[in-house]
Amino acid sequence: MAQPYLVKLQQLLSDVDIESSDVASKHFFSGAAAYANGHIFASLTPKGLALKFPESRCKIILENEFAEPLRYFDKSPVKRGYVLFPDYGKLEITELKQYFLESKSSAAQDTS
Repeated sequence: MAQPYLVKLQQLLSDVDIESSDVASKHFFSGAAAYANGHIFASLTPKGLALKFPESRCKIILENEFAEPLRYFDKSPVKRGYVLFPDYGKLEITELKQYFLESKSSAAQDTS
């Protein structure tokens, strides 16, 4: 079930010109995840596309009409530091690319 999400995530990374030499894509629960410097920065699941950002940036991005807080399950707590784009296909490719680059850069600098 996760394989189609892995293929879609890899295609999405290619579409937004994310350098694949320093990104690893793997199966992740019922979807797929992309890693930079060993840290997850994006996931694609049946819920949509989730990207990791610093908390302060999440608040700003959540003002986008296509963004919402990430919850793994409907009644679970919000996963801090992530923004979910359930309908990511509605985002302009330039906006999506900027979000990916920002998320990847933040993950690549993560030393925790």
